Amino acid sequence: MKHLVAGAALGLMLTGAAFAQEKVVNVGVLTDMSGPYADVGGAGSTVAAQMAIDDSGLIAKGWKINLISADHQNKVDVGSNLAREWIDQGKADVILDSLNSGVALAVNQIVKEKNKVFLVSGAASSDLTGKSCSPNTIHWTYDTFSQANGTGKALTKAGGDSWYFITADYAFGKALERDTTAVVKATGGKVLGDVMAPLNNADFSSQLLQAQASKAKVIGLANAGADTANAIKQAAEFGITQGGQNLAALLMFITDVHALGLQAAQGLDFTTAYYWDLNDKTRDFGNRFAQKMKNGAKPSMVQAGVYSALIHYLKAVEALGPTGDGAAIVSTMKSMPTEDEAMGKGYIRQDGRKIHPMYLLQVKKPSESKYPWDYAKVVLTLPGEEAFRPLAQSECPLVKK
Repeated sequence: MKHLVAGAALGLMLTGAAFAQEKVVNVGVLTDMSGPYADVGGAGSTVAAQMAIDDSGLIAKGWKINLISADHQNKVDVGSNLAREWIDQGKADVILDSLNSGVALAVNQIVKEKNKVFLVSGAASSDLTGKSCSPNTIHWTYDTFSQANGTGKALTKAGGDSWYFITADYAFGKALERDTTAVVKATGGKVLGDVMAPLNNADFSSQLLQAQASKAKVIGLANAGADTANAIKQAAEFGITQGGQNLAALLMFITDVHALGLQAAQGLDFTTAYYWDLNDKTRDFGNRFAQKMKNGAKPSMVQAGVYSALIHYLKAVEALGPTGDGAAIVSTMKSMPTEDEAMGKGYIRQDGRKIHPMYLLQVKKPSESKYPWDYAKVVLTLPGEEAFRPLAQSECPLVKK
């Protein structure tokens, strides 16, 4: 009997030890390290993820958190293979960023099949909370609907009632043009046409000449990152704004403004979920982030979103305890209000859309900038319920109607 009791006690001790060893989280940042979105995400997204891990306090509570990152090269096959490899080899319980809608839509399906967690802070397609929604995915920072509903609606209301699009020729660009077209038409405007441009495009002369010839009041740039910066620079060379047409940067980041310089970017409106100089908390996060970056850059909204999403994920993991059930973690995340210093307060809807305010910013004139990275002023604050697609309009099968 004593041997049985001792054996049982030993079994309990071993079970307890195994349980303790399971307090491990594997985090994967899948991003663009070398392409047109490298400044928007890239190494900065990995820095933001490490900040979230450090700030979570879980390591001091006995958790082990492993962080890996990789470059998907803006190729769906590369991103898909990395996601499968990470999950199958036990390297990732949660995947963040993605920064390419084609990659994100593919990874979204893989993560669902493997029952892990996907926190999308970089990719924009609103289909991720529409027809492609998943119980394992949360679309965290922004989407094509919020960008259209911010910049697109504001410019149309201001008199820009005719549009011509220069669109990135893949899932993101097409979704952004689609959502902006719907907003423009709903606001009383019209679309005169569009032209596609390849990803990572160096020469926009052909597209800009077609847009200029359209006589549209607004030329909508349905692209992002270095492509947006290149299009804006070349539009200046063609004298497009001097000729009376306006440029709409439908997805622009503070890192793009930095790359362009205030002289070239002044007056541009753009919609963002995060700006480092909004308040004391955003400044604190932005300054801490900049200190960790070799170039001293302030965080883009994608990088802030990586931090915000991972902070909330780790809160849910701590609440649940060690588990490999990704859908259960996402369900717990949805049940908890969100709050962090980068993106403030918010919540997550049943379709996986995180709801928080969005800000319409305008780039300052050089004479208005008083200190480094003092690049923009708030024109309008959009409450989350207004910024994102209404839940009732979602095609997501998770939505109970």
